[in-house]
Order: sequence, then C-alpha cells, then structure tokens
Amino acid sequence: MSLGKCIIFSAPSGAGKTTIVRHLLNDTDLPLGFSVSATSRAPRPNEIDGVDYNFLTVDKFRELILHDAFIEWEEVYAEHFYGTLKSELERVWADGKAVVFDVDVVGGLNLKEILGDQALSIFVEAPSIEALEERLRNRKTESEEKIQLRIAKAKKEMESAREFDVIIVNDNLESAFQKAETVAANFIQK
Repeated sequence: MSLGKCIIFSAPSGAGKTTIVRHLLNDTDLPLGFSVSATSRAPRPNEIDGVDYNFLTVDKFRELILHDAFIEWEEVYAEHFYGTLKSELERVWADGKAVVFDVDVVGGLNLKEILGDQALSIFVEAPSIEALEERLRNRKTESEEKIQLRIAKAKKEMESAREFDVIIVNDNLESAFQKAETVAANFIQK
C-alpha cells in the first residue's frame, strides 16, 4: 500500500468532529476523500451503509481481522467493533485525494502511530463536559445508560488531547470550521 496524505479527526462523542468533517468534504474545494469506517454496531436512524459506515456483522468483522483487511481496529464496547479498512485508503488515494478519517480517540492515535508524518491528527474538543453531555442528550439517539458510558469515556479521552498535532475547541462552529480548513489546507500543501 503506497501512502498518500491523511487527516485524522478524533474527539469524544458529541464534540462535533463529524459536523466539521462533513463541512470540509462538502463545503470546501480541498482535495479530500472520506474513509468510511467499518463497524459492527447497528445503524442509527438515517445512517446509510457504505456512506456513514460500512455496517458489518460481528462475525464478518472478526473474519476481516483474521484476513488483515484493517489498517487499525478496536473493540470499543463489548461486541461493538470499529476499524479502518485498508481498501478505503487505497480508494481515496487512487482518486488523488487526501484521506479524511472521522474516528474515536484510540483509533486516531493508532492511525497517527501507523501513518506517522503522512498524517495530521486533529483533536476536536467540546468547551466542557457539560456541553458534551447536553449535545449527546439533544441527539435523542441513545439511552441514559449509553449517555453515561459515553461521558465517562469522554473524560478519559480528553486526557489524550495533547497527543494530537492540533486541538480545535468547538465552542463556536464557524470558528472551528475556519481553523479546520486552515490546518487541512496547510498540511495538504506541504
């Protein structure tokens, strides 16, 4: 696999990384292509297989692990696998674009370690844990138990922010968009 450039966006759930990634992909002229992550979790309402995620059964995910099909993967929660298929990177690079990842914090750190200088790692941070909790609740997609799990996980993930190349605090969405555009453009042009 010949390596092109990659931009990794990671954040705790609810920090806004997906909104920022969608902005870069849809509202800018930057030569970016989205790496569709694989997961064994069930789709949320309005999520489309092959667009939002490659939705796989737990058995299929495990089979692909055995066949070394992932550049990185992890079991985030019991029976909830997430990973990056090598074929996704190859697809985007074949189009002459930089790969954009929207991954959790562990996945982001793993990708940066694997890809080294070929990758720019960006941590998107909510202004506070309270803001994060409010955003998760406003989604209305998860049970109270899952919200509490995500908040506990977010507190641990925020401790890893300094391990990323860039931190974007998402307290104002337009400012976060602008900073993301600037750092992505500068990295691509290097």
